Amino acid sequence: MISVGSSAPDFTLPNQRGTAVTLSQLRGNPAVLIFFPFAFSPVCTSELCYLQDHPEVFEMSNAKVLGISTDSSFTLDAFARQESYDFELLSDFWPHGDVSRRFGVLSEDGGYAKRQTFVLDSQGVIVDAFESEVTEPRQLERLEQALAQLEQH
Repeated sequence: MISVGSSAPDFTLPNQRGTAVTLSQLRGNPAVLIFFPFAFSPVCTSELCYLQDHPEVFEMSNAKVLGISTDSSFTLDAFARQESYDFELLSDFWPHGDVSRRFGVLSEDGGYAKRQTFVLDSQGVIVDAFESEVTEPRQLERLEQALAQLEQH
C-alpha cells in the first residue's frame, strides 16, 4: 500500500457515465479516494449511502469524493442511479484492477479492490490512509478526523 506522505499515483478512469476522470486535474482541492469491493453489496451500499447522506463531512474541507471499484462503468451507473449518489464512481475494470494494484489495494485472489480509504491534500499528497476488512464497514470517524485535519492546513 502507498504510504502517508507520498504523492498519490496519477490515473485516469471512466466514471459511471463513461467520462474520463484524471486525478491530477482535481489538484487545488483535497480528494478522498474510496476504494470499495462490490457495487450493490450490503456493506458497500450502506457506507456509500452514509457518505451521500452526510455531505457536511466533505464541505468544510471542500474535498472531492471519488468511489473506485473494479466493477464496470455500466454496473456503477446502475448502482449510482439506484442509490442517487451525487459523487463520482470510477471504474477500475480494464485493465482489470490496474489503479487498485498501483495503490496496493487489489485483492489478487478475488480480483476486487479492498475497502481502503486515501485522503489527499490539495497537492495530491496522501495525508491519511486506512483499510477495513472486506466484510466490515469503513471507519467513518477516522475519515471525518482526517478531513478535519485538512481544514487546519
